[in-house]
Amino acid sequence: MRSGQILWPTDFSETAAHALRYAIEMANLYHVGLKILHVVEQPIGDENYMILAITPEELAKSMEEAAATKMQALLEGLKTELPITTLIRRGDPVDQILEEANGKDVGMVVIASHGRTGLSHFLHTNVAEAVANGAKCPVLVVK
Repeated sequence: MRSGQILWPTDFSETAAHALRYAIEMANLYHVGLKILHVVEQPIGDENYMILAITPEELAKSMEEAAATKMQALLEGLKTELPITTLIRRGDPVDQILEEANGKDVGMVVIASHGRTGLSHFLHTNVAEAVANGAKCPVLVVK
């Protein structure tokens, strides 16, 4: 029996929303809480090039605020009595998800896969695959 929370990393996509149903089902099955994580990737830029009207730090802060708004809307739409924890982190999605997944209070990760194949699979980082390979707890990958 699982005693740790169910971690559901989200990018607020439809695919991630589909995985949320499985995360809630697993949390209810094991009578544990749900932890929702969104990772904002750090924008890359060099102020010396004068290309950006704002600094990468300002852009990241704006992205975090937008994510917080989306997270609040998501929570308002959930119809569950589960205890829910939300986190918004900045950095590499794989690193941040694995840091949280390998913490003491996570018993399972439920993550969406965007299902890329062929050339697209090689050109884009497969977050779900990296998390499944690096997590110490069980990982459910939802297509």
